[in-house]
Amino acid sequence: MTAVPGGALLVVGDVITDVVARHRGPLAPGTDTAAVIRTVPGGAGANVACWAAHQGVREVRLLGRVGADAADRHTRALTALGVRPLLSVDPEAATGTVICLVDTGAAGERTFLTDSGAALRLGPGDWSDALLDGVARLHLSGYLLFSGPGRALVATALASARARGVPVSLDPASAGFLTDLGAARFLDLVRGVDVLLPSRDEACLLTGLPDPAAAAAELSRRIPLVVAKQGAEGALVASGGSVLARVPAVPATPRDTTGAGDAFTGAFLAALLAGADPAEAAAAGCVAGAAAVERVGGRPPERG
Repeated sequence: MTAVPGGALLVVGDVITDVVARHRGPLAPGTDTAAVIRTVPGGAGANVACWAAHQGVREVRLLGRVGADAADRHTRALTALGVRPLLSVDPEAATGTVICLVDTGAAGERTFLTDSGAALRLGPGDWSDALLDGVARLHLSGYLLFSGPGRALVATALASARARGVPVSLDPASAGFLTDLGAARFLDLVRGVDVLLPSRDEACLLTGLPDPAAAAAELSRRIPLVVAKQGAEGALVASGGSVLARVPAVPATPRDTTGAGDAFTGAFLAALLAGADPAEAAAAGCVAGAAAVERVGGRPPERG
């Protein structure tokens, strides 16, 4: 499938409140570790939508689920970055929260403590086929696959997109949660996806292969286009069982790697919607990923 340039992007996924704690060196168990702490809007799905809008997509829609505790705050934050929020307000669950522990002495590497909250309850009841009206591409956050309602929503959205000829992309999202779900089950659930955007670790986990290039190539025997994100080593573009392009990273001085993969994905999709080929789109993704790691949090800056 190919998208018509200029159409809207619909992202379905998580909207989360991130608590980012930046510290240097190992944590000190049982006592204090000095840190600089900020609370910022996040969530893989929301971050992708924001970066796509930042890269110039004319219309970006985001379907997500939040609690009443933070619905207004997240609506304002998304709107400020050019995203049209389509948020269901959960009457029972609070908005998800992620504590991001960022070691500033280890290239901004981060560890997540995740309470997905209301995002886990995003399901088929939140979906309408009308969401695809005017949409050229649908992107699904892999976090949807880690809950029962989310898996049902992925199946519903995929079927609707296939019926309309809308290409679908998906980011596996979490190597940790992916391990619990299982590679075979994941690959079965994403059957019908057109573009898969795993990290290096996720690609290797899904195939059992230690080499990222071999893993990307193997995945592309199942999924038409695979773009493996490799952080400081750039990206791999694979299709039909072969690596077609190795895209170099853009030099950056990391402050916080939270959301770097989301930035890549958002910019990649924006470039595809503008008519770029996959290698060109991956290069745009690398530029955005480099910009993201030099900022705290997973979102782009608001336009001045």
